[in-house]
Amino acid sequence: MGDQEAKERVVCCIGDLHGYISKLQNLWSNLESEIDPVCFQSALIIFLGDYCDRGPDTRKVIDFLISLPSKYPDQTHVFLCGNHDLAFSAFLGVLPSPPNGGSFSDTWKQYEQHEEREGWYKDVGYEEMHLQGRRWAGKIKERVNHAKGTEYNGSIYDAGTTFQSYGVPHGSAELVEAVPDEHKKFLANLVWVHEEDNVSIQTSEGKKNYKLIAVHAGLQKSIRVEDQLKLLKGKDTSVPKVAALSGRADVWDIPEELKEKPIVVVSGHHGKLHIDGLRLVIDQGGGLEKNPIAAIVFPSLMIIRDSDVKAAQL
Repeated sequence: MGDQEAKERVVCCIGDLHGYISKLQNLWSNLESEIDPVCFQSALIIFLGDYCDRGPDTRKVIDFLISLPSKYPDQTHVFLCGNHDLAFSAFLGVLPSPPNGGSFSDTWKQYEQHEEREGWYKDVGYEEMHLQGRRWAGKIKERVNHAKGTEYNGSIYDAGTTFQSYGVPHGSAELVEAVPDEHKKFLANLVWVHEEDNVSIQTSEGKKNYKLIAVHAGLQKSIRVEDQLKLLKGKDTSVPKVAALSGRADVWDIPEELKEKPIVVVSGHHGKLHIDGLRLVIDQGGGLEKNPIAAIVFPSLMIIRDSDVKAAQL
């Protein structure tokens, strides 16, 4: 890499980690070895959310993430909130209060028909808990997640491993005391969306600068982007299910109004590695042990995985 390129800002977006510390460590090592050292030390690193559940080491993953700003003081780190992280935060009681002055129990009503099947949490503190916290710590009656072909681990969120990583059984109210304050602070400070101007991307016509919006699942096509960004920046916890963090088909494509700009939209969440123009979905892992964790590096659009011996060029 030449001197001019070495000074060019690198932006790296890292997909869902889901409690896999060894994968995270290997991915980070691969990023360090594949990206020019000067660029890496000053890079913008955007984690796309879902740090907990499924894998065995949520506690160690959060420790690793918390340590990055002191180990890499010249980097900028953005930690997005995923739907799993929001639910974990809800159980711990670190979500901001609903801005409409309502109660977290108001978020239950729309989905009450699923309470029995999903086995919502109904122990200490449940009376004033956001819907997603109750679902996260609940005990689902079904054993198999047919959509994924896997067995549920504790709840519909597969949160059992997160409880275990802090040394308590799934669904235990003792988790609130077992989670260190610095982890609660980390979760409370997660952002629901990040906007970044002037992200350089290598195209067939040379390098071009774009605005980038990073959000865990994506943006809805049916709602004005301005309104969605307002909700996300304000962390509107009166919403029972935040589509931008947990949606599927409804947030897969880029909203038409952003195609006209144009603006890059990058997400994790979907259990796929998908590049379609300026819509980037970086979640090759999907929380499954057999799958790698992936990252995309701008401006080169190089895909780097924890399992790579040598990084693959997209």
